Amino acid sequence: MSHSPEATVAILGTGMAAFGAAHRLAAAGVEFRAFDREDHIGGHTATYPAPGGFLFDDGPHVSFTRDPRIQAILAEQVDGRYETVQMFVDNYWHGHLLKHPVQCNLHGLPTDLVVDVIRDFTAVHAAPERPIRDYADWLDAAYGPTFARTFPAVYGLKYHTIPPERMTTEWLGPRMYRPSLDEVLRGALEATTADVHYVTHFRYPAEGGFESYLRPFWTSHPPELGRELTGYEPASRTLRFADGSAVQAAEVISSIALTDLVPLIDGVPDQVRAAAARLAFTTAVVIDVGVERADLSSAHLRYFYDEDIVFARLNFPHMLSPRVVPSGMGAVQAEIYFSDKYRPLDVPIESLVERTVADLERVGILRPGDRLPVRRGRIVRHANVIYDQDRPAALPIVHDYLASIGLRYCGRYGDWDHSWTDEAFASGERAADAVLAGE
Repeated sequence: MSHSPEATVAILGTGMAAFGAAHRLAAAGVEFRAFDREDHIGGHTATYPAPGGFLFDDGPHVSFTRDPRIQAILAEQVDGRYETVQMFVDNYWHGHLLKHPVQCNLHGLPTDLVVDVIRDFTAVHAAPERPIRDYADWLDAAYGPTFARTFPAVYGLKYHTIPPERMTTEWLGPRMYRPSLDEVLRGALEATTADVHYVTHFRYPAEGGFESYLRPFWTSHPPELGRELTGYEPASRTLRFADGSAVQAAEVISSIALTDLVPLIDGVPDQVRAAAARLAFTTAVVIDVGVERADLSSAHLRYFYDEDIVFARLNFPHMLSPRVVPSGMGAVQAEIYFSDKYRPLDVPIESLVERTVADLERVGILRPGDRLPVRRGRIVRHANVIYDQDRPAALPIVHDYLASIGLRYCGRYGDWDHSWTDEAFASGERAADAVLAGE
C-alpha cells in the first residue's frame, strides 16, 4: 500500500456540506484535500446531463435561504447569474388540484369530506392538550383524524416508507403548517387564499443546473475523484482507498452517510456498529422525463396523495430555469421512495419508468402521443433520513463515538437530519471552524 504526503485536512465528499467546509478552510488559508468516490462532484447536489441537452438534478434542489451571507456566497459562485422564481406548489388528490398546503385550501373537495375535516379540526382545537408520542399523535392534534388520515398520513407513507405511528416529530420545523380556524374556513369557502408555504421565492442557477453553485469552487480547488474510501484507522488518522493508496491526515471532515462510514472505521465497538445499523434512510428512484413541449404544469412542485399513483412528488426542472432543457421543451422528474429497513427496492427500474409514464398520462401531465426524448430512472441511494423511533437512541451513540475519535461529521448524512442545502453548507462550515479552533 502506497502512502501519500500528509494532508493538513482531509474532506470526504464534494456535496454542499463538503463545499461549506472546504470554502471555510480555503478562506482561512488552510490546505486540504477533498476526496469523492464518484467520478463527478456534487454529491446529492450534482446535476446529470441527459441526451439532447436536458439537465436533471437529484430531486428538486433550489436555494431559498434567507441568510444574506450564504446568498452572497452562492451568488458569487455563479457570477450573479441566477433565476429568482416565485414558487408555486400544489397537490393532487383523486383528480382535484389543490393549492399547497391542502389544510388551507379545501375549496372544491367533496362537501362531506370538507365538513368532516372542519368538524374534526374544531373539536381537536377545543380539546385539552394531550401528550404527543409520535407523528400520528401530532397530526391528529394539529388537524384532526379525518384530514390526517386522508392527506399527510397517506403521503407520508409514500415519502417516508413508514406510517406516522412509527415516526418522531423532530423533523417537522416549518414543514407542516398549522392553520387557524379562520384560515381553514376561508380556504374551504374561497378559491383564492393567502400564501402560507414556508418557501415563497427561491434562487436557481441560470445555467448548468444546481451543481453550478459548486462547480467554480471545485474547479479552483480540484478534488480527487474516483477515490472510494475502504477503511479508516482512527489513531493515525489514516484513510485507505479502493485503489490501494492511503492518506494520513491531520484532521478529517466527513460528509459520508453515517450508515456507510461507521463500518469502515477500524475497531468500532459493537454497540456503535449496531447503533449505526439502526439508522434508517430512504432511497429514491428518480424518473427523468423530457417532453417536446413546455406546458406541463402551473406548479413547480406537486404532491400526490393517491395510494395507487406510483410517485410521491413531481418537480418540473424547466420551470426552475429554462436553460436546463432545449428551447421549447419541458421536463418532469418523479420521485418514488424505498428503504432498506422498511420498503426494500425489489422491482426493476425500467418497470418504474413505464409505470411513471403511464401515471403521468393518467393525471394529465402527459398526453397520448407526446414525444419523450428522455425517459430514464436513476437510483439516489441516500435520499432522506427517516425519523423513526430508533433514531433518538441510536444517533447519539454514533455521534459520541465519532467525537471521541476526532472524526468531524457534517451535512444531512453526517448530522443525520433533514437539513436543506444552506443548512448543509453551514454544517460544513461548523466542522471546519472546529478544525480551525483546534477543538
